[in-house]
Amino acid sequence: MADISHDDAEPVTERVHDNSWSVNLEKPEHAEDTGLVCSQAVDAVEHTAQGNHVNVVTHANHGHPETYLFDALDDEFGSDIECEYVDQCGCGGHVTRVYVG
Repeated sequence: MADISHDDAEPVTERVHDNSWSVNLEKPEHAEDTGLVCSQAVDAVEHTAQGNHVNVVTHANHGHPETYLFDALDDEFGSDIECEYVDQCGCGGHVTRVYVG
Protein backbone atom coordinates (compact mmCIF):
# COMPACT_ATOMS: atom_id res chain seq x y z
CA MET A 1 0.00 0.00 0.00
CA ALA A 2 1.35 3.43 -0.91
CA ASP A 3 1.97 5.86 1.89
CA ILE A 4 -0.54 8.69 2.03
CA SER A 5 0.39 12.12 3.28
CA HIS A 6 -1.74 13.42 6.11
CA ASP A 7 -2.37 16.47 3.93
CA ASP A 8 -3.65 14.23 1.13
CA ALA A 9 -6.05 12.25 3.32
CA GLU A 10 -9.71 12.99 2.80
CA PRO A 11 -11.02 15.23 5.64
CA VAL A 12 -13.28 13.48 8.12
CA THR A 13 -15.76 16.36 8.02
CA GLU A 14 -15.99 19.93 6.82
CA ARG A 15 -18.70 21.23 9.13
CA VAL A 16 -19.31 21.60 12.84
CA HIS A 17 -21.74 18.98 14.08
CA ASP A 18 -24.26 20.43 16.54
CA ASN A 19 -25.39 16.91 17.37
CA SER A 20 -23.77 13.63 18.30
CA TRP A 21 -22.16 11.83 15.36
CA SER A 22 -19.64 9.16 14.38
CA VAL A 23 -16.39 9.32 12.47
CA ASN A 24 -15.02 6.30 10.60
CA LEU A 25 -11.25 5.96 11.01
CA GLU A 26 -11.20 2.33 9.84
CA LYS A 27 -10.41 3.01 6.19
CA PRO A 28 -7.35 1.44 4.52
CA GLU A 29 -5.28 4.61 4.96
CA HIS A 30 -5.85 4.40 8.72
CA ALA A 31 -4.76 0.77 9.00
CA GLU A 32 -1.03 1.51 9.15
CA ASP A 33 -0.93 5.07 10.43
CA THR A 34 -1.81 5.86 14.04
CA GLY A 35 -0.64 9.42 13.44
CA LEU A 36 -3.35 9.89 10.83
CA VAL A 37 -5.92 8.30 13.16
CA CYS A 38 -4.98 10.65 16.00
CA SER A 39 -4.85 13.71 13.73
CA GLN A 40 -8.26 13.02 12.24
CA ALA A 41 -9.73 12.20 15.66
CA VAL A 42 -8.57 15.66 16.81
CA ASP A 43 -10.23 17.17 13.71
CA ALA A 44 -13.45 15.33 14.54
CA VAL A 45 -13.48 16.64 18.10
CA GLU A 46 -12.78 20.16 16.84
CA HIS A 47 -15.84 19.80 14.58
CA THR A 48 -18.14 18.71 17.41
CA ALA A 49 -20.14 21.45 19.10
CA GLN A 50 -19.96 21.81 22.87
CA GLY A 51 -22.44 19.60 24.72
CA ASN A 52 -22.29 16.82 22.10
CA HIS A 53 -20.12 13.78 21.48
CA VAL A 54 -18.39 12.09 18.59
CA ASN A 55 -17.99 8.33 18.36
CA VAL A 56 -14.47 7.74 17.04
CA VAL A 57 -14.28 4.34 15.34
CA THR A 58 -10.66 3.21 15.02
CA HIS A 59 -9.00 0.44 13.03
CA ALA A 60 -8.39 -2.94 14.69
CA ASN A 61 -4.71 -2.89 13.65
CA HIS A 62 -3.90 -0.39 16.38
CA GLY A 63 -5.43 -2.28 19.29
CA HIS A 64 -7.24 -0.68 22.19
CA PRO A 65 -7.47 3.11 21.70
CA GLU A 66 -6.52 3.74 25.32
CA THR A 67 -2.94 2.82 24.36
CA TYR A 68 -2.51 5.67 21.84
CA LEU A 69 -5.65 7.76 21.20
CA PHE A 70 -6.65 8.82 24.71
CA ASP A 71 -3.28 10.49 25.38
CA ALA A 72 -3.28 12.25 22.00
CA LEU A 73 -6.73 13.70 22.67
CA ASP A 74 -5.84 14.62 26.24
CA ASP A 75 -2.69 16.41 25.04
CA GLU A 76 -4.79 18.43 22.61
CA PHE A 77 -7.91 19.17 24.66
CA GLY A 78 -7.18 18.40 28.33
CA SER A 79 -10.20 18.71 30.59
CA ASP A 80 -12.38 20.15 27.78
CA ILE A 81 -13.25 16.58 26.73
CA GLU A 82 -14.00 13.22 28.30
CA CYS A 83 -13.12 9.94 26.58
CA GLU A 84 -15.09 6.77 27.20
CA TYR A 85 -14.30 3.40 25.63
CA VAL A 86 -17.58 1.98 24.31
CA ASP A 87 -16.87 -1.41 22.76
CA GLN A 88 -15.05 -3.45 20.16
CA CYS A 89 -16.91 -3.72 16.86
CA GLY A 90 -17.68 -7.07 15.28
CA CYS A 91 -15.08 -6.24 12.61
CA GLY A 92 -12.39 -5.83 15.27
CA GLY A 93 -12.27 -2.02 15.38
CA HIS A 94 -12.92 0.01 18.50
CA VAL A 95 -15.40 2.74 19.43
CA THR A 96 -14.42 5.60 21.72
CA ARG A 97 -17.01 8.22 22.67
CA VAL A 98 -15.55 11.68 23.12
CA TYR A 99 -17.73 14.16 24.99
CA VAL A 100 -17.07 17.83 24.27
CA GLY A 101 -17.67 19.96 27.34
